Amino acid sequence: MNEIILDIANSLALPRWKVENAVELLEEGKTIPFIARYRKEKTGELNEIQLREISDALEYAKKLSSRKDEVLRIIEEKGKLTDELEASIKGAKNLQLVEDLYLPFKSKKKTRADKAREKGLQPLADFLKSSRIKDEVFVFTFINAEQEILKLEDALEGARDILAEEFSQEVAVREKLRSLLKEKGIIKSSRTEKEDEREVYRDYYDFSQPISRLVAHQILALFRGEREEIISLKLELPYDILPTLRDLLGWRDYLAYYEELIEASVDSFSRLLMPSIEREVRNLIREEAESRAIHVFARNLRDLFLQPPLGEKVVMGVDPGYRTGCKLAVIGKDGSLLYHDVIFPTPPKNDYVGSSMKVVQAINTLNVELISIGNGTGSRETELFVSRLIREHNLPVKYMIVTESGASVYSASKVAIEEFPDEDVTTRGAISIARRVQDPLAEYVKISPEAIGVGMYQHDVNQSELKRTLDREVESVVNLVGVNLNTASEHLLKYISGLNSRAALNIVKHRAENGAFRNRKELLKVSGLGPKAFEQAAGFCRIINGSEALDGTSVHPESYEIARFILESVELLPEELFDRKDEITELLDQIDPEALARENSFNQITVREVIGMLKKPGLDPRGELEKPILRTDVLSMEDLSKGMELEGTVRNVVDFGAFVDIGVKQDGLIHKSKMGRRVRDPLEVLSVGQIVKVRVLEVDTKRMRIGLELLSGSNESRS
Repeated sequence: MNEIILDIANSLALPRWKVENAVELLEEGKTIPFIARYRKEKTGELNEIQLREISDALEYAKKLSSRKDEVLRIIEEKGKLTDELEASIKGAKNLQLVEDLYLPFKSKKKTRADKAREKGLQPLADFLKSSRIKDEVFVFTFINAEQEILKLEDALEGARDILAEEFSQEVAVREKLRSLLKEKGIIKSSRTEKEDEREVYRDYYDFSQPISRLVAHQILALFRGEREEIISLKLELPYDILPTLRDLLGWRDYLAYYEELIEASVDSFSRLLMPSIEREVRNLIREEAESRAIHVFARNLRDLFLQPPLGEKVVMGVDPGYRTGCKLAVIGKDGSLLYHDVIFPTPPKNDYVGSSMKVVQAINTLNVELISIGNGTGSRETELFVSRLIREHNLPVKYMIVTESGASVYSASKVAIEEFPDEDVTTRGAISIARRVQDPLAEYVKISPEAIGVGMYQHDVNQSELKRTLDREVESVVNLVGVNLNTASEHLLKYISGLNSRAALNIVKHRAENGAFRNRKELLKVSGLGPKAFEQAAGFCRIINGSEALDGTSVHPESYEIARFILESVELLPEELFDRKDEITELLDQIDPEALARENSFNQITVREVIGMLKKPGLDPRGELEKPILRTDVLSMEDLSKGMELEGTVRNVVDFGAFVDIGVKQDGLIHKSKMGRRVRDPLEVLSVGQIVKVRVLEVDTKRMRIGLELLSGSNESRS
């Protein structure tokens, strides 16, 4: 483990002691959110990103070690393990090198080289690759009628087969070709005879690009096009690499049988080496593209989950549609269903009068404050109906467009059935759209993260890795925000550090049977929740107006003594934290954390962190973010003109730019070249849910495209 820790520290450029302590905590089963927030003094204030990198590196190191042991065992069982080979395998720094070293010993179908060896031609192959003098007499000794080697060429052909296989299995040769193909290689695509009805892959019918310049969305599009047999792909180098590869093995022209070596290497390259390395490089660039796509999805998901809640409002959710109508669901301030119906304001029925009567009556009777419209099929026609209704009836409501990604998944899920057993899937979908406004995080956690469409090519990537990454991101967000222990659902609680689905369910059951939790310590009374789980979960679970005032903060119970000492030093009682919020910061700013820690033998980092938590008791970090745009009227694409300046909401961020809802039927695109400065990664500039000011550059009503430019003052990311 010491060697692993040193390697991780060196690769991440972190002090060894920080990595060592972080690994120790991870090996104890502590979660990353817990370590990042409550073990800063032990890790030297490593953040979540650094801890994730350490965790991933540790996981890879364990996988590498396990694979080395397995490969060594297999080779030893075959009786072919030498001291040199063992040292090479043990010293390998990555899985690829281990696999390269293992390649000659893999069980496989009998090859042409195997058959040549069985005929006794290995010595001849060794002679050809090393001799500086021609010795035809020696070569002729390999003619053997019993082995069907009837002439000189038969012997040479078999020897070349052996040489070709050896050439393709040489570690140095494979590493060189692999790196050159990735750095200097070109990917080419051409159209097949299969029909591409919508011309989805038109850009790739005759495409050529250096592999090093490909971006993730291009790679994923190319491989998808190949899978659908619309295009064919090949990787190639722009020059002859074989002389360089032969030189690596000392196959040079001063050798007597150099021509035989050339022929063997040419055969090896086309038949064995290039197909194998091409597969590896294809897998490598695909994995890198998938990793990037997963990163984009995770970042967008995080920003979506951190959308600020609009709180306790009566909300009407509208799930738009055409033939089957628009589903309505009015949700009370507590999230309960008050009313649901179906209206038909959109084509083909266009029932404006009948639909208006239902909506106006519901708004007036139930005191609806906000209308939430899903952004799916029929969304803009529904928006036109709602905006007209507000204007004509002078209704005291506003509306907003929300993503309905995952609403259909939720509506048919076990969770939705348990919540609303008497409603159909369409009503549950409208309920979800409404409740996303009240508290996006609480609603989105009920849906499998990968079903929420804020990514790029999410169906083309490794699904298990996608799920792992997204679950980790959701865990991070839920713990960042924290939960109210007396109101949080099991779907939120299961993401809290130290808890799982069973523990979350037991907490909800305990709450139902015994009433509200009065303090954090009562968590220990929950079935199956022991001291270890309590240690990790307690700080993220808040209790408002309980028997312990500090339970309403993010201060961990283990630091209550320090928290009380800090408060006493400025003559504050814990019970006053929530009543004197305006004074707290000013009072706590009088404290010198270093001096207080030194004089009382407290840890300086812990003191500084506790002071920060006390300054913002019960803070929901989402409250500091921009609230979504609420509208009362709508534009059409025909209303837009070049140069018009508008305000909009970022809906999705991808590698080439960001899609922005500016209140018309079609989202506009801010290409990354139009973000006010040279932008390599749009995620560095914009985030999902961010409110931005844009200028219209282009309106193409025929192709339903809007080109936008980000205006200065909008290009600071919220995250």
